[in-house]
Amino acid sequence: MRGSQTSSPTLGNHGASWRNWAGNQQAEGIDVVVPGSVEELRRVLADAAASGRRVRPIGSGHSFTPIGRPSDLQVRLDRLDRVLRADADTGLVTVQAGIRLGVLNRALDLLGLAMTNLGDIDQQTLAGAISTGTHGTGARFGGIATQVRALEIALPDGGLLPCSETENPEVFAAARIGLGALGVITTVTLQTVPAFGLHAREGGGRVEEMIERFDDDAERTDHVEFYWFPHTDRVLTKHNSRIPLDDGLAPLSRARAWWDDELLSNTTFGAVVGAGRRVPGLVRPLARLSASALSPREFSDVSHRVFTSPRRVRFEEMEYAVPREHGMDVLRALIDRVGRSRWRIAFPVEVRAAAADDITLSTASGRDTVYLAVHTPPRCPDRTAYFAALEAIAGEVGGRPHWGKLHGLGADVLATRYPRFAEFVALRDRLDPARTLGNEHLERLLG
Repeated sequence: MRGSQTSSPTLGNHGASWRNWAGNQQAEGIDVVVPGSVEELRRVLADAAASGRRVRPIGSGHSFTPIGRPSDLQVRLDRLDRVLRADADTGLVTVQAGIRLGVLNRALDLLGLAMTNLGDIDQQTLAGAISTGTHGTGARFGGIATQVRALEIALPDGGLLPCSETENPEVFAAARIGLGALGVITTVTLQTVPAFGLHAREGGGRVEEMIERFDDDAERTDHVEFYWFPHTDRVLTKHNSRIPLDDGLAPLSRARAWWDDELLSNTTFGAVVGAGRRVPGLVRPLARLSASALSPREFSDVSHRVFTSPRRVRFEEMEYAVPREHGMDVLRALIDRVGRSRWRIAFPVEVRAAAADDITLSTASGRDTVYLAVHTPPRCPDRTAYFAALEAIAGEVGGRPHWGKLHGLGADVLATRYPRFAEFVALRDRLDPARTLGNEHLERLLG
């Protein structure tokens, strides 16, 4: 359905530079290959393994950690981005792993289908999103990886391994969030649902009131999240309810969408963040001004247009997953810590929920989860202390860091947070004993 795959030779770029979306991860003097077919990808991996080179697959570079940073050879799946098969009756859709979420959403639209749940950004590749545990919000819904029904993986030795619940199930259990450590995902089969709409209600409120009612709201509404503005007692709340398309949709006008999502959320907010970086003393009063300027809105639209929003203001992020029963206590402790500090935090704290799942290294593995995400502008002087505070508070209740976002944990601590950690490491030892797909970051994470 997309014609970007060609039979031309693998593209090469020698001595290239790379940086991620946030600009906090970089690499110089690397080789980059962009395979045009699975067979080319397999040859790249086999040749690298034979010559002792290290390979890292990379998606769109939206991870904040060095998880995609290459030490030698980087593989991009940009040309493996087609929809291969779709069954509208079963909802099973097989796509190549390099497809971007935004492209996938539009392709599913044409088929009358949709992803069950999404995060708030659609620029990632599907392989990158599932490999790092990307998720949205919804107490009854899991992350994107829970929608995967089968994978095909190119192994470090050039072999090709299909996996699902019935075929190589031990690999399937781990590879849905595999950190790019087990193999390079080539195709993904997703369980989609009939296209649906979301009725969105957004508005302001007081943080303590939202904390008190969060569990009830999460039970009664399909998708709930809120944003606390540091240095204030204000929050922005979002309540999204699933509706049939037959009910009719009332999307925002183009003018209102541009005003809210481009001018206010990106252009104006970017100016506020920039002013705070130039004059740090402005951060706290500008935070209060931003929180007080929130205006409620209500609309409905096709699901992916409500789930996702443009993000043009660059930031660095840490996110911790904690057991749902501890989520609001962790937030209260963070609020107290910020209140006692001299930090100047320009970005709101994002709070979401997700259902438990059975994926080996999922942040929600085995437990219903609340996610708390903190952000700062790049090179913010308060970032280290601020992020360390969340890490320490979340750690007291067994918090698990998002695999694509900044954190300071290594294999010794991670092994205590994930009951099946040793299972994943053993599988990696079997599939990639020479660490062809390794880098320094994975060595820290997995030992």
